[in-house]
Amino acid sequence: QVQLVESGGGLVQPGGSLRLSCRTSGFSFDKEWMKWARQAPGKGLEWVSTINNNSKMTLYADSVRGRFTISRDNARSRLYLQMDNLKPEDTAMYYCVRGLGTLQDSDRGQGTQVTVAL
Repeated sequence: QVQLVESGGGLVQPGGSLRLSCRTSGFSFDKEWMKWARQAPGKGLEWVSTINNNSKMTLYADSVRGRFTISRDNARSRLYLQMDNLKPEDTAMYYCVRGLGTLQDSDRGQGTQVTVAL
């Protein structure tokens, strides 16, 4: 079955960096567009970034453009999110999301918590 397992979250100070990873299985990863989304406490799911299947197209939310970089390794069926210059408002549970459907209806993992605080 489809599995997505995020890792790499943690507690970091403002201005710091983290690299999230998503290990996938159960589907043809190299054929799928993939996304990262996040959910802050008390808020809904928010789209963060999208990458197409061959890494030639990437899209970012205005709030993270220039600070976050999405990438993928099709040989290893893994998705990544490099997050630099983190801000307290980046604090959220981060999810790896499969495909181009709505965030709510798409396969996603259990999430990895990112907390940005002093």
